[in-house]
Amino acid sequence: MSRSALVGNVTAMLEDAGFVVSDRCAIRPKSFDVAARRGDNLLLVKILGNIDAFNEETGHEMRRLGTYLQATPLVIGLRSRDEDLKPDVTYFRHGVPVLSPDTAYNLFIEDVPPLIYAAPGGLYVNIDGDLLADERENRELSLGQLASQLGVSRRTVSKYEDGMNASVEIAMALEDLFDASLTSPVDVLEGADDVHESESTPEDPDADPTDERVVAVFTRAGYRVHPTVRSPFKAVSEDEDDSGVVLTGHSEFTEAAEKRARIMSSIGQVTRTQSVYVVDRAKQESVDGTALVEREELEELRDADDLRAVIRERAEREEAV
Repeated sequence: MSRSALVGNVTAMLEDAGFVVSDRCAIRPKSFDVAARRGDNLLLVKILGNIDAFNEETGHEMRRLGTYLQATPLVIGLRSRDEDLKPDVTYFRHGVPVLSPDTAYNLFIEDVPPLIYAAPGGLYVNIDGDLLADERENRELSLGQLASQLGVSRRTVSKYEDGMNASVEIAMALEDLFDASLTSPVDVLEGADDVHESESTPEDPDADPTDERVVAVFTRAGYRVHPTVRSPFKAVSEDEDDSGVVLTGHSEFTEAAEKRARIMSSIGQVTRTQSVYVVDRAKQESVDGTALVEREELEELRDADDLRAVIRERAEREEAV
Protein backbone atom coordinates (compact mmCIF):
# COMPACT_ATOMS: atom_id res chain seq x y z
CA MET A 1 0.00 0.00 0.00
CA SER A 2 1.34 3.44 -0.90
CA ARG A 3 1.79 5.94 1.89
CA SER A 4 -0.75 8.27 0.27
CA ALA A 5 -3.35 5.48 0.27
CA LEU A 6 -2.49 4.64 3.88
CA VAL A 7 -2.97 8.28 4.93
CA GLY A 8 -6.31 8.32 3.12
CA ASN A 9 -7.46 5.12 4.80
CA VAL A 10 -6.47 6.28 8.28
CA THR A 11 -8.11 9.67 7.73
CA ALA A 12 -11.33 7.99 6.58
CA MET A 13 -11.26 5.69 9.63
CA LEU A 14 -10.88 8.66 11.99
CA GLU A 15 -13.76 10.47 10.29
CA ASP A 16 -15.92 7.34 10.56
CA ALA A 17 -15.05 7.28 14.27
CA GLY A 18 -16.47 10.79 14.66
CA PHE A 19 -13.25 12.80 14.54
CA VAL A 20 -12.98 16.14 12.79
CA VAL A 21 -9.77 15.84 10.78
CA SER A 22 -7.59 18.65 9.46
CA ASP A 23 -6.21 18.88 5.96
CA ARG A 24 -3.12 16.77 5.44
CA CYS A 25 0.17 18.57 6.12
CA ALA A 26 1.43 18.10 2.57
CA ILE A 27 4.69 19.96 3.18
CA ARG A 28 8.15 19.06 4.40
CA PRO A 29 9.55 18.76 6.94
CA LYS A 30 6.57 17.71 9.03
CA SER A 31 6.27 16.07 12.40
CA PHE A 32 2.63 14.99 11.95
CA ASP A 33 0.26 14.40 9.05
CA VAL A 34 -3.14 15.39 10.45
CA ALA A 35 -4.74 16.79 13.57
CA ALA A 36 -7.98 15.11 14.64
CA ARG A 37 -10.49 15.97 17.36
CA ARG A 38 -13.41 14.10 18.89
CA GLY A 39 -14.87 15.98 21.83
CA ASP A 40 -12.06 16.75 24.24
CA ASN A 41 -9.70 14.22 22.65
CA LEU A 42 -7.20 15.87 20.31
CA LEU A 43 -4.74 13.76 18.31
CA LEU A 44 -1.65 14.71 16.33
CA VAL A 45 -1.21 11.74 14.01
CA LYS A 46 1.86 10.63 12.07
CA ILE A 47 1.09 7.92 9.49
CA LEU A 48 3.90 5.66 8.24
CA GLY A 49 4.31 2.43 6.34
CA ASN A 50 7.49 1.60 8.27
CA ILE A 51 7.70 3.09 11.75
CA ASP A 52 11.50 2.85 11.71
CA ALA A 53 11.38 6.09 9.71
CA PHE A 54 10.08 7.82 12.84
CA ASN A 55 13.21 9.46 14.26
CA GLU A 56 14.01 11.01 17.62
CA GLU A 57 13.80 14.61 16.38
CA THR A 58 10.26 14.06 15.10
CA GLY A 59 9.27 12.24 18.29
CA HIS A 60 10.50 15.11 20.43
CA GLU A 61 8.66 17.65 18.30
CA MET A 62 5.40 15.71 18.53
CA ARG A 63 5.73 15.41 22.30
CA ARG A 64 6.36 19.14 22.65
CA LEU A 65 3.37 19.95 20.45
CA GLY A 66 1.25 17.52 22.46
CA THR A 67 2.11 19.45 25.61
CA TYR A 68 1.48 22.93 24.16
CA LEU A 69 -1.74 21.97 22.34
CA GLN A 70 -3.02 19.54 25.01
CA ALA A 71 -3.02 16.76 22.41
CA THR A 72 -2.00 13.12 22.25
CA PRO A 73 0.82 12.48 19.76
CA LEU A 74 0.21 9.20 17.96
CA VAL A 75 1.88 7.18 15.20
CA ILE A 76 -0.17 4.77 13.08
CA GLY A 77 2.01 2.42 11.04
CA LEU A 78 2.08 -0.93 9.29
CA ARG A 79 5.41 -2.52 10.14
CA SER A 80 8.80 -2.28 11.77
CA ARG A 81 11.75 -3.64 9.81
CA ASP A 82 10.34 -6.73 8.07
CA GLU A 83 7.67 -7.50 10.68
CA ASP A 84 4.07 -6.30 10.66
CA LEU A 85 2.91 -4.59 13.83
CA LYS A 86 0.88 -6.98 15.94
CA PRO A 87 -2.84 -6.27 16.45
CA ASP A 88 -4.04 -4.93 19.80
CA VAL A 89 -0.50 -4.03 20.87
CA THR A 90 0.71 -0.53 21.75
CA TYR A 91 4.30 0.15 20.74
CA PHE A 92 6.40 3.18 21.63
CA ARG A 93 8.93 5.14 19.63
CA HIS A 94 10.78 8.03 21.27
CA GLY A 95 8.04 8.38 23.88
CA VAL A 96 5.17 8.40 21.35
CA PRO A 97 2.58 5.57 21.26
CA VAL A 98 2.41 3.58 18.01
CA LEU A 99 -0.58 1.54 16.78
CA SER A 100 -1.29 -0.56 13.73
CA PRO A 101 -4.33 0.51 11.65
CA ASP A 102 -6.27 -2.50 12.99
CA THR A 103 -5.46 -1.56 16.58
CA ALA A 104 -6.49 2.05 15.89
CA TYR A 105 -9.73 0.81 14.31
CA ASN A 106 -10.53 -1.33 17.37
CA LEU A 107 -9.75 1.60 19.67
CA PHE A 108 -11.61 4.38 17.86
CA ILE A 109 -14.41 2.52 16.03
CA GLU A 110 -15.08 -0.51 18.23
CA ASP A 111 -14.11 1.24 21.50
CA VAL A 112 -11.85 -1.69 22.41
CA PRO A 113 -8.51 -0.39 23.73
CA PRO A 114 -5.35 -2.50 23.43
CA LEU A 115 -4.39 -4.65 26.41
CA ILE A 116 -0.76 -5.29 25.49
CA TYR A 117 2.20 -2.97 25.07
CA ALA A 118 5.66 -3.63 23.71
CA ALA A 119 8.73 -2.73 25.73
CA PRO A 120 12.36 -3.89 25.78
CA GLY A 121 12.29 -7.58 26.54
CA GLY A 122 8.90 -8.46 25.11
CA LEU A 123 5.18 -7.84 25.42
CA TYR A 124 3.57 -6.75 28.67
CA VAL A 125 0.16 -6.03 30.20
CA ASN A 126 -1.10 -3.86 33.03
CA ILE A 127 -1.95 -5.96 36.09
CA ASP A 128 -4.63 -4.74 38.51
CA GLY A 129 -2.58 -5.21 41.66
CA ASP A 130 -5.44 -4.72 44.12
CA LEU A 131 -7.60 -7.25 42.29
CA LEU A 132 -4.73 -9.73 42.18
CA ALA A 133 -4.18 -9.37 45.93
CA ASP A 134 -7.90 -9.87 46.60
CA GLU A 135 -8.04 -13.00 44.42
CA ARG A 136 -4.93 -14.45 46.07
CA GLU A 137 -6.26 -13.81 49.58
CA ASN A 138 -9.67 -15.24 48.67
CA ARG A 139 -7.92 -18.42 47.59
CA GLU A 140 -5.89 -18.34 50.82
CA LEU A 141 -2.64 -18.42 48.90
CA SER A 142 0.51 -16.92 50.34
CA LEU A 143 2.85 -14.81 48.22
CA GLY A 144 5.28 -17.71 48.20
CA GLN A 145 2.68 -20.26 47.12
CA LEU A 146 1.53 -18.09 44.21
CA ALA A 147 5.12 -17.38 43.25
CA SER A 148 5.85 -21.10 43.15
CA GLN A 149 2.89 -21.76 40.85
CA LEU A 150 3.98 -18.96 38.51
CA GLY A 151 7.66 -19.87 38.55
CA VAL A 152 8.73 -16.45 39.82
CA SER A 153 10.06 -15.09 43.09
CA ARG A 154 7.93 -14.08 46.07
CA ARG A 155 9.24 -10.52 45.64
CA THR A 156 8.05 -10.45 42.02
CA VAL A 157 4.50 -11.38 43.03
CA SER A 158 4.61 -8.65 45.66
CA LYS A 159 5.64 -6.18 42.95
CA TYR A 160 2.73 -7.30 40.76
CA GLU A 161 0.38 -6.47 43.63
CA ASP A 162 2.10 -3.12 44.04
CA GLY A 163 1.40 -2.25 40.41
CA MET A 164 4.32 -3.66 38.42
CA ASN A 165 3.26 -4.87 35.00
CA ALA A 166 3.71 -8.46 33.86
CA SER A 167 4.63 -10.35 30.74
CA VAL A 168 1.81 -11.70 28.59
CA GLU A 169 2.74 -15.23 29.65
CA ILE A 170 2.46 -14.40 33.37
CA ALA A 171 -0.82 -12.55 32.83
CA MET A 172 -2.29 -15.56 31.01
CA ALA A 173 -1.11 -17.88 33.78
CA LEU A 174 -2.72 -15.64 36.43
CA GLU A 175 -6.03 -15.49 34.57
CA ASP A 176 -6.04 -19.27 34.08
CA LEU A 177 -5.25 -19.80 37.75
CA PHE A 178 -7.92 -17.46 39.11
CA ASP A 179 -10.39 -17.76 36.22
CA ALA A 180 -10.74 -13.98 36.25
CA SER A 181 -9.55 -11.03 34.20
CA LEU A 182 -6.78 -9.25 36.09
CA THR A 183 -5.58 -6.92 33.35
CA SER A 184 -6.47 -3.33 32.48
CA PRO A 185 -6.19 -1.77 29.01
CA VAL A 186 -3.53 0.65 27.86
CA ASP A 187 -5.03 4.14 28.01
CA VAL A 188 -3.49 5.45 24.79
CA LEU A 189 -5.24 8.83 24.99
CA GLU A 190 -4.52 9.71 28.61
CA GLY A 191 -2.33 7.18 30.32
CA ALA A 192 0.38 6.22 27.86
CA ASP A 193 3.09 7.59 30.12
CA ASP A 194 2.07 5.12 32.82
CA VAL A 195 3.29 2.10 30.86
CA HIS A 196 6.76 3.23 29.87
CA GLU A 197 9.48 5.27 31.45
CA SER A 198 8.94 8.68 29.93
CA GLU A 199 11.29 11.60 30.06
CA SER A 200 9.99 15.07 30.71
CA THR A 201 8.87 17.13 27.72
CA PRO A 202 11.94 17.71 25.52
CA GLU A 203 13.33 21.23 25.63
CA ASP A 204 12.42 23.72 22.91
CA PRO A 205 14.86 24.07 20.03
CA ASP A 206 16.48 27.43 19.39
CA ALA A 207 14.54 29.81 17.17
CA ASP A 208 15.74 30.21 13.60
CA PRO A 209 17.92 33.36 13.48
CA THR A 210 15.62 34.82 10.81
CA ASP A 211 12.71 34.55 13.26
CA GLU A 212 14.37 36.19 16.24
CA ARG A 213 12.76 39.61 15.68
CA VAL A 214 9.31 38.04 15.44
CA VAL A 215 9.95 35.98 18.58
CA ALA A 216 11.10 39.13 20.38
CA VAL A 217 7.88 40.98 19.51
CA PHE A 218 5.65 38.10 20.66
CA THR A 219 7.66 37.76 23.87
CA ARG A 220 7.40 41.50 24.54
CA ALA A 221 3.63 41.27 24.00
CA GLY A 222 3.34 38.66 26.75
CA TYR A 223 3.58 35.36 24.88
CA ARG A 224 5.67 32.31 25.66
CA VAL A 225 7.06 31.35 22.27
CA HIS A 226 7.92 27.70 21.59
CA PRO A 227 9.90 27.37 18.33
CA THR A 228 9.35 24.33 16.12
CA VAL A 229 11.58 22.69 13.54
CA ARG A 230 9.35 20.14 11.77
CA SER A 231 5.90 21.73 11.60
CA PRO A 232 3.95 23.84 9.09
CA PHE A 233 4.28 26.73 11.56
CA LYS A 234 7.43 28.27 13.02
CA ALA A 235 6.23 28.41 16.61
CA VAL A 236 3.44 27.79 19.08
CA SER A 237 2.88 31.00 21.02
CA GLU A 238 1.03 30.83 24.35
CA ASP A 239 -0.65 33.98 25.67
CA GLU A 240 0.42 34.10 29.32
CA ASP A 241 -2.55 36.23 30.38
CA ASP A 242 -5.36 34.84 28.23
CA SER A 243 -4.15 31.22 28.06
CA GLY A 244 -4.85 31.31 24.33
CA VAL A 245 -2.57 29.68 21.77
CA VAL A 246 -1.47 31.08 18.41
CA LEU A 247 0.17 29.05 15.65
CA THR A 248 2.80 31.38 14.25
CA GLY A 249 4.43 31.42 10.82
CA HIS A 250 7.00 33.74 9.27
CA SER A 251 8.53 34.09 5.80
CA GLU A 252 8.19 36.00 2.57
CA PHE A 253 4.67 35.73 1.18
CA THR A 254 5.18 33.16 -1.58
CA GLU A 255 2.96 30.39 -2.93
CA ALA A 256 4.58 28.04 -0.41
CA ALA A 257 3.82 30.50 2.41
CA GLU A 258 0.20 30.74 1.30
CA LYS A 259 -0.01 26.94 1.34
CA ARG A 260 1.41 26.86 4.86
CA ALA A 261 -1.06 29.52 5.98
CA ARG A 262 -3.97 27.43 4.66
CA ILE A 263 -2.70 24.34 6.48
CA MET A 264 -2.24 26.37 9.68
CA SER A 265 -5.85 27.51 9.41
CA SER A 266 -7.12 23.96 8.96
CA ILE A 267 -5.04 22.72 11.90
CA GLY A 268 -6.19 25.68 13.99
CA GLN A 269 -9.84 24.84 13.39
CA VAL A 270 -9.22 21.35 14.79
CA THR A 271 -6.91 22.35 17.65
CA ARG A 272 -9.09 25.38 18.50
CA THR A 273 -6.20 27.79 18.17
CA GLN A 274 -5.69 30.99 16.23
CA SER A 275 -3.05 31.38 13.56
CA VAL A 276 -1.01 34.29 12.25
CA TYR A 277 1.56 34.47 9.49
CA VAL A 278 4.14 37.28 9.56
CA VAL A 279 5.33 38.44 6.14
CA ASP A 280 7.43 41.28 4.77
CA ARG A 281 4.68 42.49 2.43
CA ALA A 282 1.05 41.34 2.31
CA LYS A 283 -1.43 41.86 -0.52
CA GLN A 284 -4.34 40.60 1.60
CA GLU A 285 -5.33 40.49 5.25
CA SER A 286 -5.74 36.75 5.75
CA VAL A 287 -5.66 33.30 4.17
CA ASP A 288 -8.55 31.02 5.11
CA GLY A 289 -8.66 32.50 8.60
CA THR A 290 -4.91 32.78 9.15
CA ALA A 291 -4.22 36.47 9.74
CA LEU A 292 -1.43 38.03 7.68
CA VAL A 293 0.60 40.68 9.49
CA GLU A 294 3.49 42.60 7.97
CA ARG A 295 6.63 42.52 10.09
CA GLU A 296 6.83 46.30 10.46
CA GLU A 297 3.18 46.37 11.54
CA LEU A 298 3.84 43.59 14.04
CA GLU A 299 6.70 45.50 15.61
CA GLU A 300 4.35 48.43 16.29
CA LEU A 301 2.01 46.22 18.35
CA ARG A 302 2.79 46.68 22.01
CA ASP A 303 0.82 44.04 23.87
CA ALA A 304 -1.15 40.82 23.54
CA ASP A 305 -4.48 42.66 23.39
CA ASP A 306 -3.42 44.53 20.25
CA LEU A 307 -2.14 41.37 18.63
CA ARG A 308 -5.25 39.37 19.52
CA ALA A 309 -7.44 42.14 18.11
CA VAL A 310 -5.59 42.15 14.78
CA ILE A 311 -5.79 38.37 14.45
CA ARG A 312 -9.47 38.24 15.41
CA GLU A 313 -10.56 41.15 13.21
CA ARG A 314 -8.83 39.84 10.10
CA ALA A 315 -10.15 36.32 10.55
CA GLU A 316 -13.68 37.63 11.18
CA ARG A 317 -13.60 39.91 8.14
CA GLU A 318 -12.68 36.99 5.92
CA GLU A 319 -15.49 34.86 7.39
CA ALA A 320 -17.92 37.67 6.70
CA VAL A 321 -16.98 37.90 3.03
